[in-house]
Amino acid sequence: MWIGLTLAAVAAPFAARAAGNGKTICTVVLDAATGAPLFRQGPCDRRVSPASTFKIPLALMGYDAGVLEDERRPSWDGRPESSKNPADTRSVDPTAWERDSVVWYSQALTRKLGLERFRDYVERLGYGNRDISGNPGKADGLTHSWLMSSLAISPDEQVQFLRRFLARDLPVSRRAQDMTAAILPQFTADDGGRFAGAWTVWGKTGSGWMRDASGVPDRNRPFGWFVGWAERAGGRVVFARLEIGVAPSAMLSGKAARDAFLAELPSMARP
Repeated sequence: MWIGLTLAAVAAPFAARAAGNGKTICTVVLDAATGAPLFRQGPCDRRVSPASTFKIPLALMGYDAGVLEDERRPSWDGRPESSKNPADTRSVDPTAWERDSVVWYSQALTRKLGLERFRDYVERLGYGNRDISGNPGKADGLTHSWLMSSLAISPDEQVQFLRRFLARDLPVSRRAQDMTAAILPQFTADDGGRFAGAWTVWGKTGSGWMRDASGVPDRNRPFGWFVGWAERAGGRVVFARLEIGVAPSAMLSGKAARDAFLAELPSMARP
């Protein structure tokens, strides 16, 4: 059994780094079993589009409805005529979908679910603001509501959703929850032997842009998510990291948030 450092002890160096680069950064880490806070710094109650972190609840929906079968089925063909993204020109299965964050696979999945079933799942899961109306006047909620559109969730809500997921306490089948866990990307957060060994981390990134007053994505305000859970001997935590920038980013913002979080995790939850 282990406990985290006090929040005051760990928050200071990260707050200084955030102020130095101008980003708005929220990081929240909870003990997965008890919900006890191990680290919380930044505006973690602010709702933002989930972007590709929504692939976690989408996988739960897909497996529960029987649209998704296992880690490798179904494999759907890409649509090279619709995008220059290499991920759109090949066949994609559930594991590759989560690993490579393939948008068209998500949209094919929601189309197979249909609007009513999709809406019912979002309501049952209690996900964020539950708003799948989509972009104003476009009637595109089924395929775009989570993509810088109407659906929004806060980091605090992300970690509570993940706690329920790890406890297998969501209103979908146990198999749907097990299969979703099986296809999420896996990483390592290595402390170099300074504390208590490396963390094994499962998580999902998400990237996008905040919208300006007229509703247009603002390329000067990229946002990046990394959400999931981490384990090592003696403990399991859930986490959410959200970064909102103030200038265009050469790197996908979700990957930047992921890399920063993996570097910092070992010192956020010490034995």
